[in-house]
Parts: sequence; structure tokens; C-alpha cells
Amino acid sequence: MTTRTLFLNGTIAEESWFDDDITPALFKEELLSGSGDITVWINSPGGDCVAAAQIYNMLMDYKGNVTVKIDGIAASAASVIAMAGTKIMVSPVSMLMIHNPATMAFGDSAEMQKAIAMLEEVKESIINAYEIKTGLSRAKISRLMDAETWMNANMAIELGFADEIMKRDTQDEAVSLPAASASFSRAAVTNSLIEKLAAKCHIPTRPAEPAISERSVDSLMERLNLIKQHI
Repeated sequence: MTTRTLFLNGTIAEESWFDDDITPALFKEELLSGSGDITVWINSPGGDCVAAAQIYNMLMDYKGNVTVKIDGIAASAASVIAMAGTKIMVSPVSMLMIHNPATMAFGDSAEMQKAIAMLEEVKESIINAYEIKTGLSRAKISRLMDAETWMNANMAIELGFADEIMKRDTQDEAVSLPAASASFSRAAVTNSLIEKLAAKCHIPTRPAEPAISERSVDSLMERLNLIKQHI
């Protein structure tokens, strides 16, 4: 079964106000539109903690494997969502940031105390997600959040917030070609180089042979030596 790809690009919000907002409702609709393993690309500055918690729970409850790929930034609430990945991969130029939750409060001292208590509980719930993924102590995670910690790819892996760095697929398709084809390709490149050098140096060239495969090594060496004399 083909792996589906989902994109989480933009601000995380409870309700959508702008075109790039990601809401739990919109994400759920896309997530449940199919089945099987999924890859979730994340590039988000964060947003609403409660909305992020809902999306995190959706991914944790999803039946297939969830590969998270951070290609830009996974900051604040977006970093919490990333922790739901079965595997978390980071681009070598990506960033991950964790910090303490924040809110706006209005009222008397009692209301301020309620807001402080609420933020402390939100922080503890966020630490739960980080702790499950990283295995770090809650005290260390708390200190990292207090310091508003920005992590490059290597640091994210070192601290356990990610599993590996994304790399280009370096498999050379030419390797799968038969040996005869590869040899022909090298001979063609060599012959082309000789022709170009001969033309640049105004060296008369022999008439083209009928087939590259019939050209002897002695013939090629003779022409290379002739070119060297004119360079």
C-alpha cells in the first residue's frame, strides 16, 4: 500500500481564520480520508496548545506508521505534534524549538493565580509528550522549556527529539545497468572528450570509426598523446 503524505504548514489554531491555519477538524478530515502508513511534513511556528494536543492525540491513535519529517521549523505547539511520529526525521537545515506555554489573562489577583495554575498544568501535559519521546527527565525538559531551547538537526537527535537526519537518495541508477552498457558509457565519454579537445586545439581527427566498441586501446592512446603535444 502506498504511503500517504500530509502537510502541516502554517499556524495551529482551534478555528481557521486564515488560509494557512491548521485546525484539528481540517487535519482530522485529511487524516481519516484514507488508511495505511503516512508521512507528515511539518513546517509550523506553533499556535494553540489545545488544538495541537488534539492533533497529537489523533496521530498517536492512528493505526498505521506515522513518519514525521520536519523540513523547516517545528516550534512551540508544532513540536508537540511532531512527538507523535513513529519516526521523526529532520532536515539538516531545519529547527525545532520548545518553550513554556503562554496566555493572556485579565482580572484581579485571583484570576491571575488561576492563569498561572493553568499554565503550569499545560506545561506538565506538554512535558508528558516530550518525555515519552526523548526519555529525558522531566526536570531537564522543564529547564529546556524555561530557556526557550532552539535545536538544530544534530542537537534535536542528540537530545532525543528526533531520530535521524534526512539525506538525499544517493543511489546511482547507472549501477544497475549491465557491465557492457556501463563500459560503453565510459568509452563514449572518453571519446567525446577527445573530440572536443582535438577541435579546440585544431588537431585533425581521423574519420569516425564505425563503432566505439571496435576502437582499440592503442588507437585511443595514440590520439591522446597527439593531443598532449598540442596543449
